[in-house]
Amino acid sequence: MKVTILGNNSALAAFGRHTTSQIVQVDDETLFMIDCGEGVQEQIQRFGIRKNKIAYIFISHMHGDHYFGLPGLLNSMNLLGRKAPLTIFCPDELPEIITAIFKAGDSQIQFPLSFCKLSTLNEYLVNTPRFSVRSFPVEHRIACYGFLVEKKSRARKINAAACESYQIPFTHYDALKDGTDYIDEEGNTILNKWLTDDGTAPKKYAFCADTLFTTSFLEAVMGCDTLYHESTYLQVDESKAAMRFHSTAKQAAQFAVLAKTKKLLLGHYSSKYREVRVFEEEARSIFPNTFATIEGITYEV
Repeated sequence: MKVTILGNNSALAAFGRHTTSQIVQVDDETLFMIDCGEGVQEQIQRFGIRKNKIAYIFISHMHGDHYFGLPGLLNSMNLLGRKAPLTIFCPDELPEIITAIFKAGDSQIQFPLSFCKLSTLNEYLVNTPRFSVRSFPVEHRIACYGFLVEKKSRARKINAAACESYQIPFTHYDALKDGTDYIDEEGNTILNKWLTDDGTAPKKYAFCADTLFTTSFLEAVMGCDTLYHESTYLQVDESKAAMRFHSTAKQAAQFAVLAKTKKLLLGHYSSKYREVRVFEEEARSIFPNTFATIEGITYEV
């Protein structure tokens, strides 16, 4: 699983940085977009993202820097003849806005487009044999949600030598991959764990959208492999961060420690800061495996 940063700035584009948007790739064929700030189409083209492979878009909240790029993206998909379905998970207010924009221009979306509600209960939004996505509420000035993407573990791996030793027929290999034991002709049970090895471990990516520093959603992201946490300000502006329902780089690092994650990604930088390296330096003093995200860079989960 990989995360490509399309935009990592907060309310205003500045210093070559764009407003929030990310692409999550869970396999070779499936892409998610998380938030869709202005400039997203330019960034998609610039970084070679295959927009027709985007199967789901997740919008965290109704502040413009997180969804103003969506009408243009949908219009471009439409003009380019998209046929594949697209599902958008978003706050309740967004479908009406999108509908009004297209109605005003006497335009109709020609591909299957669905809008679905976000969940406050850590319920599955998407759940397939290969991956799942859940939403959870964070604490911002308006209703706002984070997302947990999990790429599920692969089937168990066949231990060819063990299977040959126990004379397991090839016709039972698929069942072994699913975790089934083998029962021979004499009724003896040969345990699956003797015949197979563990498959690829699941991977979890947590996107913590605009939020105060809080532990209210800590349980939802506990133990994730990679955590994105907004870091709008440096610690010197802690009071401003709290007043505006945002976090500092230091607070993001403190949250990463509590969440027992392996990697921390920072973003949503305030336009008052020209350089982003200072965010990384501040956070690394608490959580060393921290990266201040750079647009166009793809991060392994």
